[in-house]
Amino acid sequence: MAPSWRLGTPFLLLILGVLDQCGSVFSMVKRTSVAQGKAEDEGLMSHERVKRGWVWNQFFVVEEYTGTEPLYVGKIHSDSDEGDGSIKYTISGEGAGTIFIIDEITGDIHATERLDREEKTFYTLRAQARDRLTDRPLEPESEFIIKVQDINDSEPKFLEGPYIGSVPELSPIGTSVMKVTASDADDPTYGSSARVVYSVLDGEKIFSVDSKTGVIRTAVADLDRETQDRYELVVKATDMAGQMGGLSGSTTVTIVITDVNDNPPRFPQKMYQFSVSEGAAVGTPVGRVMAEDADMGENTDMSYLIKDEEGGELFRVSTDGETQEAVITVRKPLDFENKRTHNVVVEAINKHVDPRFVDLGSFRDQTIVRVSVTDIDEPPLFRPPVGAVMDVQEDARLGALVGVVTAMDPDQENAPVRYSIDRGTDQEKIFNIDPVTGAITLGKILDRETAGWHNITVTAVEADNPAQATKTSISIRILDVNDNPPELATPYEASICEDAKPGQLIHTISVVDRDEPQTGHRFYFTLAPEAANNRHFTLWDVKDNTAGIRTQRTGFNRREQNVYLLPILVVDSGPPALSSTGTLTIRVCGCDTEGTIQSCNATAYVMSAALSPGALIALLVCMLILIVLVLLILTLKRHRKGQRMSEDEEDMRDNVIKYNDEGGGEQDTQAYDMSALRSLYDFPEVKGADSGPDLHSLPQWVQSHVGGGDGLADFSMFRGYIRKKVEQADADLSVPPYDSFQTYAFEGSSSPALSLSSINTLSTTSEQDFSYLSNWGPRFRQLASLYAAGHPEEEGS
Repeated sequence: MAPSWRLGTPFLLLILGVLDQCGSVFSMVKRTSVAQGKAEDEGLMSHERVKRGWVWNQFFVVEEYTGTEPLYVGKIHSDSDEGDGSIKYTISGEGAGTIFIIDEITGDIHATERLDREEKTFYTLRAQARDRLTDRPLEPESEFIIKVQDINDSEPKFLEGPYIGSVPELSPIGTSVMKVTASDADDPTYGSSARVVYSVLDGEKIFSVDSKTGVIRTAVADLDRETQDRYELVVKATDMAGQMGGLSGSTTVTIVITDVNDNPPRFPQKMYQFSVSEGAAVGTPVGRVMAEDADMGENTDMSYLIKDEEGGELFRVSTDGETQEAVITVRKPLDFENKRTHNVVVEAINKHVDPRFVDLGSFRDQTIVRVSVTDIDEPPLFRPPVGAVMDVQEDARLGALVGVVTAMDPDQENAPVRYSIDRGTDQEKIFNIDPVTGAITLGKILDRETAGWHNITVTAVEADNPAQATKTSISIRILDVNDNPPELATPYEASICEDAKPGQLIHTISVVDRDEPQTGHRFYFTLAPEAANNRHFTLWDVKDNTAGIRTQRTGFNRREQNVYLLPILVVDSGPPALSSTGTLTIRVCGCDTEGTIQSCNATAYVMSAALSPGALIALLVCMLILIVLVLLILTLKRHRKGQRMSEDEEDMRDNVIKYNDEGGGEQDTQAYDMSALRSLYDFPEVKGADSGPDLHSLPQWVQSHVGGGDGLADFSMFRGYIRKKVEQADADLSVPPYDSFQTYAFEGSSSPALSLSSINTLSTTSEQDFSYLSNWGPRFRQLASLYAAGHPEEEGS
């Protein structure tokens, strides 16, 4: 019969009631019997060894064993084991040899250490049966599991505690606040060790907790933050479903009561008193009041307003955003003499009203702010205060009354007032004012046409305190009187054609009048008396302050009379009526068939208006071409004249003058005396035959030409030279036709001085000493050596 493994069930597990494993054990036993029967049948049919298989179930070991002896886990046994000790049992895997040990002979497995299911729930090991002598495996290695059986050794723990939650005040009963959760490390699939229930240990009157979910809810409906703003609860979690012997854990839950706007603002006082000077400027703070609100945060935000109409007219209230105070300021100037005390009703209103709590009452409150106005010394006040307008006729006499200004002291003392005019606004002193009565009179004659309005400033001061002063502006309007006659608007001129028809309108005239009557202008036109018998033109009054000039006869001849002067009399409507006479100049002109004026006198020519733009452009182009041609001819003539002058200059010879100065070049005319050059050509007049010429006044080369016994110099060569130059000038077309004076520099045919060059200096018999050249510097040393070298030879010869 083939051997097989048998499973030893631990007695301790049976004690613990592991009855749920009985079915598995029964199945295991059944499978073992079937396997044994099958193996026996196969053994009868064949002598081959059949592979043995492990037949067992899981082992169980209870956790947290506290005994002194190793804890029996189970037994492994092979059918081939006949109990003679020839088989050796071994195990390997997790905890083999340390946590778990096996009896090699019996196959009993024991646990040597205290196990904790929360740390490790099972161990996987492998079993092996070997021949004790040969150590040969008798069966294939098989794997088995040792499970750690759970016991209730872990209490529930609140891993996220302590908790902090919040709920609004006045929340209804059952309002969810928050949820707490406890964790149990025991096996939730085995027994009730991990089944947790919740309860409230402290604070159960205010809050409750769901025993299964851990949700905390309100137990009352009258939570008031203003009374108590936080609560602390102790919540307990118990395992074993709360049964006797279960483990428990607790945590602290802090519940904060949040604010709602359930309290209206309230003023601590029903009346506040402040004082302010009547001279306080607009915007001056009067005082601050504040309504208190038991709420917090934005629920305390409030606005203030003034309820009574009188207080709202004189004062303004605003809210300080940081302090929530009502700031009362002056809105209009105050007057102690008019009213000394003002009662202002200030109302405070919540900005964020919760409609759920409207039935709790009005969320507003009122208080009275009594403002006392204190008296100060005020400057005089004008009546009216500003903008007075006075009228005066422009022909009013000096000293005439223009108007009266009035000011009074508003204080109780009612001090007398003195008046004056600010001369910065009346520099010409046109007006005067009585310092006591305030009567304004004329100081100069007025002219409305020069200035129709005058704006002056009047100052009023207290007689006993000039520092209290007030100014007002007075506008004085100058009323017009008819003192300017009407005049023609412009010096009118009109033109008519020679073939004008009778009744033809040739011009319309208008007039101007510097006066401005209140009823408007009305002018009347007529011919002056001296033109009453005029037979050429008539005057037509259009009745709209204009008049038309019409021809009275047919045909005009400009050769007989080309200008007509027509005097016109203009009269205004007054009063009094004033008039003036203006002259209209009418010119007789020649016209074409269409009536377009061509010319108005014998010499004048009026270009036809029909001249095309193209013709005008052509005319301008022709004029431009003529100007260019004239400029070109003048430029050519000037160029030719320059060429001839340059030729004459080339023909002249230079005169060499000896001087002992080193010049600065050709452009240096200041290095030597020019008079020496000019004296060469300064010929004096020849004296009479008796005395002969003054030979000493002539240059030496001229004296040498004086010959014969007649004592006259021979100037024939000069005459020929000058004659040649005159002929050239006569033949030159660019020379102007009038006489001109020309100076010619001519040296003559030869010179007794011969050449002045230094080339042949060594061969000359000059006795001049050039030793001084060596003192002129390095540049003259070579020249000095050349001249110094020739002197010994000459002396020796």
